[in-house]
Amino acid sequence: MRLSLFWLSLAGAVSAALPSINVTGNAFLNSETGERFYIRGVDYQPGGSSNLTDPLGDVESCSRDIPYFQELGLNTIRVYSVDNTLDHSECMQKLDDAGIYLILDVTTPGASISRSNPNCSYNADFLQSIFATVDAFADYDNVLGFFAGNEVVNDESVLDTAPYIKATVRDLKKYIKARNYRSIPVGYSAADVSSVRLDLAHYLNCGNDSTARVDMLGVNDYSWCGHSSFTQSGYSQKVKSYTGYSAPIFLSEYGCNTQGTREFSEVASIYSTQMSSVFSGGLVYEYSQEADNYGLVEINGDSVTTLDDFNNLKDMLNSTTDPTGDGGYVTTNTASSCPTGWDFDINVPDTPSDASSLFEKGAGEGSGFDAETQESCDGSFDYSDVSSSEVVSSSTKTSASSTKTSATTSSSTSSASQTSSSSKGEAAQLSVGSLSSVLVLVSVLFL
Repeated sequence: MRLSLFWLSLAGAVSAALPSINVTGNAFLNSETGERFYIRGVDYQPGGSSNLTDPLGDVESCSRDIPYFQELGLNTIRVYSVDNTLDHSECMQKLDDAGIYLILDVTTPGASISRSNPNCSYNADFLQSIFATVDAFADYDNVLGFFAGNEVVNDESVLDTAPYIKATVRDLKKYIKARNYRSIPVGYSAADVSSVRLDLAHYLNCGNDSTARVDMLGVNDYSWCGHSSFTQSGYSQKVKSYTGYSAPIFLSEYGCNTQGTREFSEVASIYSTQMSSVFSGGLVYEYSQEADNYGLVEINGDSVTTLDDFNNLKDMLNSTTDPTGDGGYVTTNTASSCPTGWDFDINVPDTPSDASSLFEKGAGEGSGFDAETQESCDGSFDYSDVSSSEVVSSSTKTSASSTKTSATTSSSTSSASQTSSSSKGEAAQLSVGSLSSVLVLVSVLFL
């Protein structure tokens, strides 16, 4: 009997997976327990923008780094760019096994909203690229959410890109629903530009069309440095300013951005009741040491060397617990008032008409880091160019790592065909289900 119970419990463990994270009011909640979820994470893009690689398409890389995520006590990572032609199933499973969720930016340097020409860059080719990324990840329950953009508005002079950010949010949410995926939060990661910070946040959460409103808002904030405090850093004012915002807010990048060792004393405030009624944790910038020298670790091939920042962050996270109970979150979801006085049309642009087939039939094949869509504004999108993988479960994805040497230089096109995340999910379920069945059968033999 003991042996049979062992096999039964093992079968259950094999089929276990992280519960998805839902949005209720301005909080993230565990879909199984209903408990408040606070993001404890890092931003993860080894190589940075100058040597763009997909860390989730390279099993050796993610296998190398996940133990360090666990040592820090993380539950979330953010990745800025992935190659949607690659197979991410192994790394996503390893993250799931480690109890780690993913927040994913769906854009790439070549497929994103352009500050200089947002109208042209918002086109069907752009949507096809980001939808293909959704297809590659939507079936993983440990995908916490998608970002439609990062710091597109980095100055008051480019505030007119905001309607296109909102259109991208709307289209992503429509696509997720049209393709019958689970409800996955879609949001935006905002630069901390004091002159437009609050107006932009409220614009992204205003209007009668709930589909065009963000499900979550990330704020990149570097205001706490050294021996600062909740008040001195400006954190107290930010909590006050965002009070009443009806979507979850978190720090999508944080950590002092001056040179030198960082103490991360802000961690104690981030996970305290001083902030929990408005903020839901945050992501430290960044995991690997890049050109700007904000890394927690130094990576050299297969070797990882932890830096002082790593140890300081580890100590702070391990000594800080999440608030008990609900943390004072707001359960309702009321739209903000739209800003007034902007000198451009704030109406959200219509979805490009030639993108309609994407919602009906799926995105088809992605182009990975080779996607260059910012000038594709002539309305010449042809679905037949990408439709060879409309029934994507019949094809396979390459597991090789895709690399791009710069944000503006295209790498060679991958010749491998692709499998949708739906087929990967079904295959995983079949594999796990079959193994569980075998284990249960073996347990019966030992009764």
